[in-house]
Amino acid sequence: MELAPEKPRVLLGVTGGIAAFKAAELASLLVQQGAEVRVVMSEAARRFVGPLTFAALTGHPVPGDWFDAQQEAAIGHIELARWAQVVVVAPATANFIAKAAVGLADELLCALLLATTAPVVIAPAMNPQMFAHFTVAENLARLRARGVRVAGPAQGRTACGEEGPGRMLEAAAVAEAVWRLLSPQDLAGVNLLVTAGPTREHLDPVRYISNPSTGRMGIEIARAALRRGAKVCLVLGPSHLEPPAQVEAVRVTSAEDMAREVLARAPQQQVIIKAAAVSDFRPADRQPQKVKKSGPAGACTLEATPDILAALGKKKKGQVLVGFAAETEQVLKHAAAKLKAKNLDLIVANDVSAADAGFAVATNRVHFLTPEGEVESLPLMSKLEVAQRLLDRVVRLLGNAS
Repeated sequence: MELAPEKPRVLLGVTGGIAAFKAAELASLLVQQGAEVRVVMSEAARRFVGPLTFAALTGHPVPGDWFDAQQEAAIGHIELARWAQVVVVAPATANFIAKAAVGLADELLCALLLATTAPVVIAPAMNPQMFAHFTVAENLARLRARGVRVAGPAQGRTACGEEGPGRMLEAAAVAEAVWRLLSPQDLAGVNLLVTAGPTREHLDPVRYISNPSTGRMGIEIARAALRRGAKVCLVLGPSHLEPPAQVEAVRVTSAEDMAREVLARAPQQQVIIKAAAVSDFRPADRQPQKVKKSGPAGACTLEATPDILAALGKKKKGQVLVGFAAETEQVLKHAAAKLKAKNLDLIVANDVSAADAGFAVATNRVHFLTPEGEVESLPLMSKLEVAQRLLDRVVRLLGNAS
């Protein structure tokens, strides 16, 4: 797979609406996520947010107006149009949408849209009645027909006090639309199920057996798969982390819950990645009321929880099945045994006792093991990067299966 450059180049256009403040958050977020961002503002946008704000957030000066002699001496609008790998306009006002639909080039941002060959995504923001007007709908239809992606708007209360569609999507949602355009669509249309997070096996209504997993690794796999075009279902145990907005998120508590939801959906999936840290044992007898400390002390009898991965391995037909092995010793040995016993196509092993690669951290250090005996050991990297490397392998496995 050809990867995008280390720092993808994103041109952010900002037009003149109250939602322009969200564009500052979007610029900051894209930079944090690894993009190089340059900003072009309409004249009206400068009345809502100052150019220095974006210059500080991106590390690049914001070009002046359309008649900036120094800038246009080098035909600046053409250079910016060539530089961009993706153009995102957020917010996109009704006025800007109308100009773009008819191809006006009366200011720098509009001219850039005509000059660029990069994919374009816009995030509309306006009064709900304006958004509902047939002229706006017609203009958006024209832009879509030319390949422009339209992200949003969201439902809710707008600055004018009215309720309805018209709010600009939150920065995180717009950023995901940008990253999808920057990602290869090699999982387009693939049904992919990911499990993530811990499970809780209750002793009584207030106490349970669990583990420190937050579900971050599985959530990042879901995010990366979504960016690459997959139809993603995320079965998520108890977690404070929010899944990506466009995945089908199924919340569960216990191993029994997770088994039921996963096995019911498994036949429709082409890829199943089981990244959840499922409890292996549960109390044999759950008490209906809180067990009092003052009461008689007794042993807690445990029983095994459903082995979801083994059940999937027995039933799989032409699917790609990936498991995880969270170990504290003899990591490769235990992972290899699990790979064979569960009939997996790939297993991802890691040492969860490591402070920088275990539960509840943003990084991971993993090993990929295959049934053919191949072992690939990755250096420490973000869990999103691990997810991308894992999906590279999934794409190859899908190619072999087809």
